[in-house]
This record gives sequence, structure tokens and C-alpha cells, in this order.
Amino acid sequence: MVDASTAPHPTTPATPVSEPPRAAGVKLRLCVIGCLALLVPASFIGAAYPQELVLQHIPTLVALAILAAITINTPMSRLSFACLVGFLVLHLIGARWIYSFVPYDDWSVALTGRGLSERFGWERNHYDRLVHFGFGLLGVPPASELLQRMTAIRPPGSAILAVAIVVALGALYEIAEWQIAITFSPEFAESYNGQQGDPWDAQKDQTLALLGALIGLVAFARWRPLRG
Repeated sequence: MVDASTAPHPTTPATPVSEPPRAAGVKLRLCVIGCLALLVPASFIGAAYPQELVLQHIPTLVALAILAAITINTPMSRLSFACLVGFLVLHLIGARWIYSFVPYDDWSVALTGRGLSERFGWERNHYDRLVHFGFGLLGVPPASELLQRMTAIRPPGSAILAVAIVVALGALYEIAEWQIAITFSPEFAESYNGQQGDPWDAQKDQTLALLGALIGLVAFARWRPLRG
């Protein structure tokens, strides 16, 4: 008769330790940020304005570094992360052609047989207007989430204040463009700022950013990010 205490026990296979969901999510988001970072040097391939492109990508690299640091150290909702990535994609496209020369007419002709400028009677390249509108719309969720996580402010107050933050950041950017205009040569400043001869460019950009932010306010007034 075999003693049960000395009998060999069947070994239970070790259960693999799954990666924590947040850690896996952080890795995925860092991969996305890394892909965006790779687009920065790729945008110089065949670039018509490489010197101006350097100036365009200084804020790009700063934004990517900040986004990576936030991703590693701070919980962030999928919506906020998607909004920030979406805006950076818009900016990367604009920076590649220094905004004033984004060939959306060529793309439109290839898809529909007719350019957008011809269709709507545009006399300038309006891609920069789209990006300013996108900044307002896509900036509200991250700003609202930041306020909710760091303060006691809750919706809809956080969304209302997010609009103010987005508009203030847009104003700071316009001030930076003004400083570039008075610091560098007129040709270089024009190629970076993309005014395209419009003296009301800053005001129109800010108006579109405000419009986008107000739409974001309506869409996300009651939104609460999941606590991570």
C-alpha cells in the first residue's frame, strides 16, 4: 500500500502571468507614438521646403515627447489619446507641405475628377483652416479630461473650461507666429506662417478653432473619462 504522503503528485502546468491591461495599453500607445515619430524624418524625403520643415517639426517633436511622457505616467482615456493622435496626424500632413501647399486639390481630382478649389471657388489653400478647426474640436476632450483628473471640476464645467484652454492655446500659437514674422525674413516667415496674403489670417484661424471647440463642447459636455 502506497503512502499518500509519498506518492508523486501530478504537476500542474504553470499558468502564464498575463500582462496587466494598462501596461499592454501603454505599450500599444507608445508604438503608435513611435510610428508618428518615424513620419517626421520620412516627411523630409523629397520635401520642397526642407528648411521650413525643420521649423514645423520642432513643435511636432516636443508634442510627441510630451504625449509619450503622459502616456507612461498618467492614465488617459482612449478618446483623449485618439484625439491627440488625430490632431498630430493632421499636423504631420500639413507640415509635409508647410500647410500652404498641401495638394488636396490633386487628391480630390484623383478621387472625384474635380478639385475642391474649383468646386468651392477657393483662392487660397485652406488646409491650415482645417487644422485650426480640428485643434478646437479635438482639443476639448483631452483638456476636459485633464481638468477632471486634476481638479474637482466635473462636466459640464470641465468642458466649458476646456474651450477656454483650447482658445488660449490657439492665441499663444498665433502670438508665436507673430514673433516669427517679425524675427525672420519676410519670405521665410510667410512660408512658415502660411498667411498667403490674408491680413486677417490669425483672426480667421482663431474663429475656426473656437467654432471647433464649441462643437466639441456640445458633443462632450457630459462626457466623463473612465478612471484608469
